[in-house]
Amino acid sequence: MATNEYQVLPAVPLKNTILFPGLLLPLSVGRESSLRAVEAALKTEEKEIVLVAQRDPQVDAPQQDDLYTIGAKAVIRKSSRPSDGTMEILVLGVERVVISKIETTEPYLAAKFRVLPLPVDGGSEVEALAGALLELAGKAIALAQPQSAAELTRMLAGSDDPLRLAFLLASVFSLDVAREQQLLEAETRVDALRLMHSFLAHELQVLELRQKIASNARDEMTKEQREYLLRQQLRAIQQELGEKDADKAEVEMLRERFEKAKLPEEAKKEVERELARLERLPAGAPDYHVTRTYLEFVLDLPWNQVTEDNLDIAHARQVLDEDHFGLKEIKERILEHLSVLKRNPDAKAPILCLVGAPGVGKTSLGQSIARALGRKFERFSLGGMHDEAELRGHRRTYIGAMAGRLLQAMRRAGALNPVLLLDEVDKLGRDFRGDPAAALLEVLDPEQNKTFRDNYLDIAFDLSKVLFITTANTLDTIPQPLLDRMEILRLSGYSEEEKQQIARRYLIPKQLKAAGLTEAEVEFSDEGLRAIISGYTREAGLRRLERAIARVTRKVTLRFAEGQSEKVVVTPEILGDLLGPEIFLPETARKSVPPGVATGLAWTETGGDVLYIESALLPEGKGLTMTGQLGEVMQESAKIAQSYIWAHAAELGIDPEKIKNNGVHVHVPAGAIPKDGPSAGVTMTTAMASIYTGLPARNDIAMTGEVTLAGLVLPIGGVKEKVLAARRAGIHRVILPQGNKKDLRDLPDHVRQEMQFHFVDRVEQVLSIVIPNLQVMPLALAS
Repeated sequence: MATNEYQVLPAVPLKNTILFPGLLLPLSVGRESSLRAVEAALKTEEKEIVLVAQRDPQVDAPQQDDLYTIGAKAVIRKSSRPSDGTMEILVLGVERVVISKIETTEPYLAAKFRVLPLPVDGGSEVEALAGALLELAGKAIALAQPQSAAELTRMLAGSDDPLRLAFLLASVFSLDVAREQQLLEAETRVDALRLMHSFLAHELQVLELRQKIASNARDEMTKEQREYLLRQQLRAIQQELGEKDADKAEVEMLRERFEKAKLPEEAKKEVERELARLERLPAGAPDYHVTRTYLEFVLDLPWNQVTEDNLDIAHARQVLDEDHFGLKEIKERILEHLSVLKRNPDAKAPILCLVGAPGVGKTSLGQSIARALGRKFERFSLGGMHDEAELRGHRRTYIGAMAGRLLQAMRRAGALNPVLLLDEVDKLGRDFRGDPAAALLEVLDPEQNKTFRDNYLDIAFDLSKVLFITTANTLDTIPQPLLDRMEILRLSGYSEEEKQQIARRYLIPKQLKAAGLTEAEVEFSDEGLRAIISGYTREAGLRRLERAIARVTRKVTLRFAEGQSEKVVVTPEILGDLLGPEIFLPETARKSVPPGVATGLAWTETGGDVLYIESALLPEGKGLTMTGQLGEVMQESAKIAQSYIWAHAAELGIDPEKIKNNGVHVHVPAGAIPKDGPSAGVTMTTAMASIYTGLPARNDIAMTGEVTLAGLVLPIGGVKEKVLAARRAGIHRVILPQGNKKDLRDLPDHVRQEMQFHFVDRVEQVLSIVIPNLQVMPLALAS
């Protein structure tokens, strides 16, 4: 019988559990209001609190309607606070209570309640139900927790209160909240025991069924057998319903695609054979999925589909000019191919290799070529590829076999004549898995690629209509047989004027759009743009320049975001604020050079640079000392220079004893940068002739060329980059080998007009120009 005396205590809502009177329950308290309720209870001497379950555990801030009306009054036995902000408590249920009202909700819930005593009815029915419960519990525990079954059964049998037994069983089997709440609200012991009996009987059925399923799966059939039986049953059901077998429908769909596709004879025979094999295979067989995937791939390939080329020369020229500035030679080569296709549609596509420094536009040029021709474009990178199977595919005998990247690109393109860009061909690797460069030999040979065989496909596929374009930063690492199959087109670095034009036409509009700016808000002056190019970028390409322009636009955007409204004009004076101090201080012509210093020119990946070679006599020293991280070829050039001067000392007016009795030290700044190549030969010879004669070389002339022991000056590479470097440094006179006269056509017209060139084929000619006071004997000069 319930008492009518009401009390008020802090209340904590429970999400997924119930506290029964007489039982202990550990709780983790995390909600702010619950934490405050626990803290309020802990401040009292009794440490009493009301625990009541929520109807919906998803509600984070429950009100009175969200809570059950019957709960439990509890005493907090232990409490602790971990470092994660929660509180761990151990509570003991004391009494069952009826909540009549939630008195307050802030700062915590406070419940007004009265005690609802537990039922105390007895009789034979209570005893019988308690015995039945113990029997059911023993069976259920033996199935659910066989390791601890005996211990739990003894603990339950030791309970002399049938109602407490029901509460214990509810806790052991973790019933859901709704069932546990029904048990707590039961008005009589008989009702509570009947409820628990029905709940436990259901749990026992579930446990027995689980064990039966597990036993059947373990002892009677494997996974494959089960799938096979299910498929057989599905097939029987479909036949009864008059439906078509799903597997047969799949095969019929493939056969229908095969009949529509116009495959070559060899491919047709192979597909026919595989289709017949697929029809015989059960759908559960491992080979079924392998064969189906293979057939789908074969039928996805573009065996006869071609895109129509746009052979309008004027349109192609316009597209190429829109996308890229300069690059005259490459554009001409594409237009030549177009003109050939107009005359002979069956002409073989060229295999082009675009070689140039990073950022000069090699990859984007491939997309532009595809757009100009009206063809599909596909690209994949060869950089770091070690496995030959990535190109040729894996044989179907391997699990997870797939076609190579070439045929996958062809499938994506959906045409036999796409533009296929093979990026970074100079960065191919090789190891025990094979050599991808060797696999490319067949792909990039017009005589062989019309019958290319992928290991996965194992059918000849025609790649002869594909326009292959490869890109590389250097040719040194490309194997010679592969290099021999490609037409080399070099993309040299851009001059400062070309970079300005490209920035005006492409880079600045692109970055203004990306930053959300307009030309009315920001303007790049010519002087400001030149300062960015010379002081903040040192490269043959344009990537750093684009990043610098992007950084300027972001800084300007920030200014507008902070309230500025005036138009920003980018000039050299404000670049320090926008980009910081200059990163690169370009090498300028030295105002005067002492004896032993000569001005050379070097090619670098970022374009070209002026190179001052310094030499000094070492009195009573011996031999030749070289510093500046010089490579083997460059060291040989220094030795040749010294040997040539020693051998021709009389003709050059040098005392041989001076060479014999003094060592010489040659240094090439900057010391931290590795250098190599033969083109510094004339500069080293000039520097040594200057130090031995004591006569200074001219500082307004730069030179480049390889020297032989006989005094010949041989042609070198990188003429355009070297001349542009001299011009940047303020040097307008350059000595070049006679064999490089033809390379002047690569220079922009305005550069050719500004510069003065001296073409030589003998060292004596170089010395007579660079060291004016040196008396070179006429015999030597004429020889």
